[in-house]
Amino acid sequence: MTIREVFTAKDIQDFHGVLDVVYAGDGGFIYPIKSDVEAVFDVNKNKSFQNGAARRWIALDAAGRTAGRVAAFYTIKPKSGKRGGIGFFESIDNSQVANALFDVAEAWLTAESCLSIDAPINFGDRDSYWGLLISATTPPSYRENYHPKYYQQWFTSRGYQLEIEQNTYDIVEKEFNYERFSKIAERVMSKPGYRFEFFRYAQLDKFAADFVSIYNQAWAFHDDFEPLQYEELHKRLKEIKPAMPEEFAIFAYDNDKPIGFFVAILEINQVFKDFKGSMGWWQKIQFMLNRGKINKAKGIVFGIVPSHHNLGVETGLIIKFHQGNAIKKRMETMELAWVGDFNPKMISMLESLGAVKTKVHHTYRKEI
Repeated sequence: MTIREVFTAKDIQDFHGVLDVVYAGDGGFIYPIKSDVEAVFDVNKNKSFQNGAARRWIALDAAGRTAGRVAAFYTIKPKSGKRGGIGFFESIDNSQVANALFDVAEAWLTAESCLSIDAPINFGDRDSYWGLLISATTPPSYRENYHPKYYQQWFTSRGYQLEIEQNTYDIVEKEFNYERFSKIAERVMSKPGYRFEFFRYAQLDKFAADFVSIYNQAWAFHDDFEPLQYEELHKRLKEIKPAMPEEFAIFAYDNDKPIGFFVAILEINQVFKDFKGSMGWWQKIQFMLNRGKINKAKGIVFGIVPSHHNLGVETGLIIKFHQGNAIKKRMETMELAWVGDFNPKMISMLESLGAVKTKVHHTYRKEI
């Protein structure tokens, strides 16, 4: 067996080709979009390179066939120092291959004096490629990790310990507890000075500024917080326009002060599942032609400023989304991912809404 670092175009092809081997015959697997993954390792596209570095490797068997892959990266955090990560790990069901990949990734991170390793994670935002899939009753969503069952034992046997349990919930429209929560939301939404608005692309500048204001207040007290920049968010909102109808983004205000938002996108893997990781001009046309068939939304971010916590704003945002969907009749299901075990209040609220847990991912940590 050979471990080779990814440098050439052929190496990149083999890095993605590992999926053909690992998931052959697995009807539940949906290929991630190759260009999305490559953007993670592009210094011109991934801002994480400003405070970090990344490398990746592939494993080849004795006959030169791809058998596995792994990426390792680190970021230097203002509060917690140099933190390592391992992600995009894939391997055939062979412990020799798996351990060789762990060895090379961990050796590099140790040589770089990282304090710990989180795995499997993304070299970038947590909403993409984060966590090891432990269980699922629904298909993988866009930019969501999918894994064979045998991966978990490899992580735990290498000394990785559970750091975060990430839960995913589905709210089915016909089972949504609307009567109960509409009464609660009514009190909030009718409060003097409060209003809840749908996003409008014609007012992109305004809503982008409001988003940044809310985000930077809501996440300021999190570890290793990095302020969101207006230009970055403005660009991102323009990019996701084909997947984010205006009624999928809700903003809350208190006397014109932006206090909260909820943003969802179409669950575009319902169309992307047929693309096998490609996203050329033909696939883009196919997406535009078929996006009207998508019947599931995916919530991607929920934020409320600290001064308005526990005042029912989150309920108002959810009900406003429900009202928009009732008019358009687009979605049958809403998926809410990344509900951490550290947030029991959110879990309790979702379950009282009638949400059902559909997936569990684990994020592991290993101290060096």
